[in-house]
Formats: sequence, structure tokens, C-alpha cells
Amino acid sequence: MALRKRVVAVVAVAGLSLTACGQSSGGGGDTVELTITQNAIAGGKNAAAAKWLSDWVVPKFEEAQKAKGKDVTVKFVPSGVDDEQYKTKLSLDLKSGKGADVIDIDSIWAGEFAEAGYVKPLSELVGPEAESWDGWSQIPEAVQGMAEFNGKKYALPIGTDGRVLYFNKTLFAKAGLPADWQPKSWQEILDAGTKLKSSGVPVPIQINAGTAMGEATSMQGVLPLLAGAGGEVQKDGKWSGASQPMKDALGLYQKIYGGGLGDPKLQQEAKGRDKSFQQFAEGKIGILLEGDYFWRGVVNPKEGVAKMDDRDQTVGYAMIPAIEPGKGLRGQDFISMSGGALRTVNPNSKHPKEAFELLAFTLSPEALKEETKDGNVRITPRTDVNKEILAGEPLLTFISEKVLPLTAYRPPVAVYPQVSVALQEATAAVVGGTAPDQAAADYQKKLEGIVGGAGNIAS
Repeated sequence: MALRKRVVAVVAVAGLSLTACGQSSGGGGDTVELTITQNAIAGGKNAAAAKWLSDWVVPKFEEAQKAKGKDVTVKFVPSGVDDEQYKTKLSLDLKSGKGADVIDIDSIWAGEFAEAGYVKPLSELVGPEAESWDGWSQIPEAVQGMAEFNGKKYALPIGTDGRVLYFNKTLFAKAGLPADWQPKSWQEILDAGTKLKSSGVPVPIQINAGTAMGEATSMQGVLPLLAGAGGEVQKDGKWSGASQPMKDALGLYQKIYGGGLGDPKLQQEAKGRDKSFQQFAEGKIGILLEGDYFWRGVVNPKEGVAKMDDRDQTVGYAMIPAIEPGKGLRGQDFISMSGGALRTVNPNSKHPKEAFELLAFTLSPEALKEETKDGNVRITPRTDVNKEILAGEPLLTFISEKVLPLTAYRPPVAVYPQVSVALQEATAAVVGGTAPDQAAADYQKKLEGIVGGAGNIAS
């Protein structure tokens, strides 16, 4: 569900600010007019979401408000552009007092928007009802954290994902490994890789590295490993430099790629990640660290980009272990990383309380069940909804129940994308033969230049 960043294209942006916040019609009396926007448009980007908002949310919410004796009308304002363009337009609207009353943002933009004053804590905007919303009790604390900045809730989480280890059960059987494999340490992953190699598997372990894989290297590689070694890329406003967890994470890359258990060339190719998908589907990769997108969109037997007809029988999945039991982030045995999206109230809204009611309505069980039907199933932030809609989806149930309660998120600050590139460069150096300690030291030097000096790095 995380919004993927792409290169900005110079195209006209479809009207996010066509309707100013909460405008009421001239002689409308007590009519409350609300607008809601998302980077979705009929016949184009995220078309299913656009249809759900315009055809279901709008009429159902108006109907519910009418039953309460309120005259509320809602207009969906579509957009169908590159994610970076959407972000830029949204920023301009929020800065100039425009934009829809209810807006969607990528969780990674939250801190940046909060620091700029583009979004405000919900309790400030809406009042105590934002904190007492009954949906909070159904959202795991780790997922709630995605919507928080400096200890305050700025939005409601609308979707998330999780990362796991995928493995090929057929290759595992040939290597004498169990079909219900669940490693409890990094050493157990390496041991499985060694057995796979001995049994002739071309690429025993694939963990994304290098700059060609972009953010996939950070989210499906160095960040989960850092968490597994007990570290975080940023904590309490300080960035993590050449720390022991960073050296440990880079050390695992060295053991995999320097030890012949991974394919270093794959990490340098422009389409390396796509190639890794194809190789896994062809039975050439034994273990792969990926998100639930891999299951839903890559090896999906019906619509996948690297279809596996026997996916449900052949592909196993396991939680990502800490370096050793109890040594992960927050003292955990297992870890994960998640992305996600948020929905919030525009601080410029003339009707913040009604806007919050609309926001909360889009995350009611009824609304989420409607949104995820007809093949649009995904992990929602709500455990009550997930239990019902994911009943026939074992992997998504596994992530919802086992992975989300222990996951972590990227720091939602403006400088993170540059930090992410420096992390990718550190993994590329190790895959290319640089010693992990040296790569960690080089990373710290780059980090100092990015985050404003050594004073912003934890010693």
C-alpha cells in the first residue's frame, strides 16, 4: 500500500485544489460541504479506489449524516499523477490554505509535513473525539506509530504491509531443509544457504543491496537487518552512524555476498530486482527477503509479473529473525519493516469535526470491507476487518497477525531519502568487497554531511 516514489515528470497536474476547503454554497443555510482527495482517478491511477470513494463513500456518508439530521454533501476530487507530483501539489495547496478537507499522504511525508505546519495533530484540529475514536482499539500500536510524529497523532493509518523471508519448498526439500522452516537467528539463515548451495541452487539467498535497487535495498535489506541487530536508522532525533548494529547488518551482507551465497552481479543490474523476481519464480533462488507485494503482485498465479502456478504449494514464508533471539529492536526475537499510507484532516478545513467524521467513516469496518472486495484484498490497519477479509489469504493473515505487532517504520522526515541512498551505497560497497567496518565508517561520514554534522549522530 505504500506509495512508491518515482521520477518527477513535467506534466499538468489534475486539480487537487479545484475545490477549496469546506466551502459552503452561497445560500446553503446549515449545509456543510466537504471535499476528499486521493491520488486516484477513474480509468487511470488507483481506479478502484476512485470508484470506491465516489460511488460508495460519498453517498453512504451523506446518507449517514442525513440520518443524524445533518445536511452534509461530499465531493471527491480526483488526481492521477506521479506520486512526487501529487506530493508537490499537495504541499503547495496546504501552504496556501487550499486543498481538500480530507487528504491522503504517504506515511514517509508525515514528519516533513508536520514540521512545515502543513498538517496538525488531530486532537488540536478536531478535539477529544480524535483520540477517543473507537477504531484505535483495533489498530496495533506498531501500526498506530506510523501516524505519529513527536508523540502526537497526525492522521489515521489507512493501510500497511510487512516484510518476511520467502523460500522455495521444493529447493528446501532437495537440500534436506524443512517445509515449515522458521530461522531463529541470522546464522540459521546462513546455514540454510550453505545447504542450498551444496544441493546446487544457483542463488541460495537474495537480500537486496546496492543503489540500482533503490528504496527496495533499504526496505527489503539494510533497514530490517539493522532492526534485527537492535538498531534504528534514527532514534530520539539522532541518526545512527557506524554503530555496532550497522556493522552487524553490513557484516551479514559480507557473509552472503562474499561467501558465495548470493549473486553480487544481480545487485548492480538496472533491472536486478525484477530479475530476482523472475529467478525466484523459476526456482533459481532459495531464500528471498521481500514485502507482501511479492506474494500479491509478483508470484500471484493470476496477475503476477512473475506468475507461479504452484505458488500456494511451493512458496513458504517465515518471520525475519533477529541476529540472535532477543537481540532485535525492542528486545524482540523477530522483526519486520512496513510502509503505509495515511489519511488526515486538512488544517485549512472550515469544518474539521465533520471532516474527521468523514475520515473515520472511510476506516469503518463497513467501508474497508467494501473497498477490499472484488479482488482488491489487502492488509487494512484494523485487526477486526483483517480477521474477516483475510480468512482465505494465509500469507496476508500471517503478516497481519504475526508481523505487524512487531514491525518498524522509516523515520518520516524530509532528509530520509538522502540517508536511504547513503545506506544503499554502504551495502553496494560491501557487496563489492569493502570490509563492513570500513563501509560503516564511510556511511557515517556521508551521514554527517546529510544531517547537519556529527552532533546529530548518536555516538
